[in-house]
Amino acid sequence: MKQDLQIRFLGMSASESIESLVRTKAGKLDQFCADIVSCRVTIEQTHKHQQHGRPFAVRLDLTMPGHELCVDRIENEDVYVALRDAFDGMTRQLEDVVKRRHDRDVRAATPSVQEDPGV
Repeated sequence: MKQDLQIRFLGMSASESIESLVRTKAGKLDQFCADIVSCRVTIEQTHKHQQHGRPFAVRLDLTMPGHELCVDRIENEDVYVALRDAFDGMTRQLEDVVKRRHDRDVRAATPSVQEDPGV
């Protein structure tokens, strides 16, 4: 990553264990695709819901050349589950971008074969 990872906690105090987990998961994304310019993670503890307690909402914003990827509002009562689901979603999006980029590069590198009109 060309810029430092940004982690924001809203409605809750910062946690070293959560921050460590986010850094580990962001590092895995960076190993998968080295073109990542920046990654912003927002972890918010939302207002108490009458029947479900206080869920956590996670948002991931990732920037790379030509692409801005976002996983928005993954919610769960367990912050670790919300983080896992958010990073899994971002991994799927990165896989799609890398696959499309690879397919485009292969098509560009393959010379087009034209039929001989005289045959």
